[in-house]
Amino acid sequence: MSLKESVMNEYEFRLNFRLPDDRSDPADYVDELARQGCDDALIGIGQRGRIALDFTRSAATAFDALKSAISDVKRAIPEARLIEVAPDLVGLTDLAELFGFSRQNMRKLMLSAGASFPNPVHQGKASIWHLAPVLDWIRDNRKYAVADIQVELAQAAMQVNAAREIRYIDAARREELLRLTA
Repeated sequence: MSLKESVMNEYEFRLNFRLPDDRSDPADYVDELARQGCDDALIGIGQRGRIALDFTRSAATAFDALKSAISDVKRAIPEARLIEVAPDLVGLTDLAELFGFSRQNMRKLMLSAGASFPNPVHQGKASIWHLAPVLDWIRDNRKYAVADIQVELAQAAMQVNAAREIRYIDAARREELLRLTA
């Protein structure tokens, strides 16, 4: 294999978008999405004003797969706004299903880990975590097999979601907030 050739992996992920008009019928966009390169996605059109695309995309990296898919959607629907990339934000039930545990077993695992378990993004009655740190923790601390491609995709999804949220941070306070939250 030459240096120019790269190994292509298949990445499965979901992109959720808000359409330009909350009353928009997502079905109106299906043909244009296919023309713009989203023919490798199952398109969910169940809610007016929203569209979800479940991709199986080949790319050299997870980030490349996400970037190309988002670009394809934005070409088809320029005013669409990305809501979330998945897999990223998960609850205990999601984690239990992913690892083949019962929810109770996953909760016990989390509680018994104490401070070593990754911090949630939201802690409450239903806590939410970024998937990537949990996958790393499970692999490193519990020695469960976790596919590298799964970790890579979760990290890329988390980074895209974080970049989407950074627009809410006042640029003048960004460095200070990063130091405070480290």
